[in-house]
Amino acid sequence: MDRLLRYFLGRFIRRGSVTFTTASGMKFTCGDGSGTPVAARFLTNSAERRILLDPELYLGEAFMDGTFVMEQGTIADALAILMGQAKMLPNFARLQAWLRFLGRRAQQLNLRGKSRDNVARHYDLDGRLYSLFLDADKQYSCAYFERPDATLDDAQLAKKRHLAAKLLVRPGDRILDIGSGWGGLGIYLAEMTGADVTGVTLSTEQLQISNARAAERNLGQSARFLLQDYRDTPGPFDRIVSVGMFEHVGVAFYETFFKRCAELLSDDGVMMLHSIGRSTGPDVTSPWIRKYIFPGGYIPALSEVMPAIEQAGLLVCDMEILRLHYAETLKAWRERFMARREEAVRLYDERFARMWEFYLAGSEMSFRVQNLMNFQLQLTKRQGVVPMTRDYIMHEEARLRVREQKAAQPRLQLAGE
Repeated sequence: MDRLLRYFLGRFIRRGSVTFTTASGMKFTCGDGSGTPVAARFLTNSAERRILLDPELYLGEAFMDGTFVMEQGTIADALAILMGQAKMLPNFARLQAWLRFLGRRAQQLNLRGKSRDNVARHYDLDGRLYSLFLDADKQYSCAYFERPDATLDDAQLAKKRHLAAKLLVRPGDRILDIGSGWGGLGIYLAEMTGADVTGVTLSTEQLQISNARAAERNLGQSARFLLQDYRDTPGPFDRIVSVGMFEHVGVAFYETFFKRCAELLSDDGVMMLHSIGRSTGPDVTSPWIRKYIFPGGYIPALSEVMPAIEQAGLLVCDMEILRLHYAETLKAWRERFMARREEAVRLYDERFARMWEFYLAGSEMSFRVQNLMNFQLQLTKRQGVVPMTRDYIMHEEARLRVREQKAAQPRLQLAGE
């Protein structure tokens, strides 16, 4: 087993420096020696065999189980090297990837009941867990770093402002927020633009918090949140926004999603879709992520999204690619989580904390050293609804900043304070 492990890992890891210690005690180093070296140990022969059989699934499981441990550096450091190789997958893992691609539509068959179950698996966890690492507004999606030195809280506020500017909201506009999370974006839109916001979510945990937050701000009449599938929501709406929800739709339902949005959107309406995307064409969800973090989830390629938009009769008026913004967001989340890791252990257990550490580290490196990004698509039903040039975005953001200052909000609380 030692020789097999050394042979296959040596052929895959050509960049960086990783020293492995096998369960029998043998040591070997892979890579070209560049960068900061890391070291890891296999504690069982079973972990070695399983990682060779299916590294995409079993590396994460071995780390969770404590049978693959870091001796120098962190799991984030190790994943930065492993995921930053010239070949994204070892040759010995390509068969499993091909078989998974063939079955990916069945894995993403997100009918109504399954969608609710998938959401509950992730978003109905103990709310205290998310408070360990999110910003004060509980924005669980890619932030928008206007400046490299921006704090996470300010970057999440900038994300809301950026989306609101592209929506061109008028006072009294009816807005639908599909996948409204903990209500932060919907509350911002109601408070800063004077719009009437309806948010829909499938998470009972998020629903209760969203409505409570709206009531605390005396926005119960202009920001309401419902436990409802977007497919069952009655319209019409002047504006539609969806942030971080499209990754849960599934390839088979892209046409359903956009056709329903077209039905819900008024003729002079504007829609903003903010989603994670992949830059290298259709692929599959990591089997570890699908099993432990986001069942039914899939990150789309733009080549899979555009045909569904065209079929729905919607026009793409603006597209923006956010490069590395999510890498920085996830880095901040990971650092905050690790600073309060013992609280996560008390909420759940040590295995859960290792799982969450692996999830945040692996996700960060997917954006930092691989091909993931975020895209924002602005959609309308006809020409002439939005200005011809993009300078209106800057002007709208400036106007919203003034509104934020006039609202005399207390100082932004940093997550964890």
